[in-house]
Amino acid sequence: MDLGRLFDLEPHGPDTFVGAGPRYPWGGLYGGQIVAQALRAAAATVDASMSPHSLRAYFIRRGDPSEPVRYEVDRIRNGRSFCTRRVVARQAVGAILNLEASFQLPEEADDLQTVVMPAGIAQPGRIDDDSWTTSFERCSVPDEFRSEHSSDLPDRPALPARPGRVSAWMRVTDPVVDDQLVHRCWLAYMSDDLPTDSVRRALAEGDPDSRRGVDRDHGDGWWNEVFAASLDHTIWFHRPLQVDQWHLYDMACHGYVGGRGLSIGHVFTADGLHAATIAQEVLLRRGRQTQ
Repeated sequence: MDLGRLFDLEPHGPDTFVGAGPRYPWGGLYGGQIVAQALRAAAATVDASMSPHSLRAYFIRRGDPSEPVRYEVDRIRNGRSFCTRRVVARQAVGAILNLEASFQLPEEADDLQTVVMPAGIAQPGRIDDDSWTTSFERCSVPDEFRSEHSSDLPDRPALPARPGRVSAWMRVTDPVVDDQLVHRCWLAYMSDDLPTDSVRRALAEGDPDSRRGVDRDHGDGWWNEVFAASLDHTIWFHRPLQVDQWHLYDMACHGYVGGRGLSIGHVFTADGLHAATIAQEVLLRRGRQTQ
């Protein structure tokens, strides 16, 4: 499948669209792809003058790459400044995702940023690409890395201590068309990549074996044997972005209860603008292969 056309959908009746996706390394569809296509379907029923500013999605069942996905859009509300859409993604097994998205007309207002990108982050050119796909590059930031100006920050680590801290520079591999909707769909696609790693890491850091020196990525800790699944996913889009340029995705685990871990993080442009906020709840179970 041409990944550059991953978010192209075919009309299939009133407010209904059909999409497809490739088979991913784990055998199923990728949750970020379904979220992005559902957002694209919602936007197809909204006036082009409005842009998505937030979405909330629930993952219901694992997607089957051998089948197309049918996106059914419900026009919840059309307002003068905002409109709301609900999208249900379906396959033969039934609903696989439920998404709600809100769109807003451009509005002049003060611009305030209170979240700051961590200082001393190594640039992507100094970090190896460890992405699992050819559609986007991912350069995960090791804790010990500092920026080219690390000598000016001798006591300030690149990644301040925070449970389950996972940070990576990410960008779409090929140039993306000059359309903010497509850029936000790509961000939705990539944003499903790090939250599970964040929760896994928090569990590894809290495991006694980890403190005895077991490698959390390659050792025998229980976090390497669990069943993992995304449960729900939220994105707030704050500012325009160019996903074919490097952005820093900085995630941290905010707790793990009842098998569910919550990961919250921020997306920054290379010059430190806070472009988006992501939150995801992840299911992690040891030795149980059902959701």
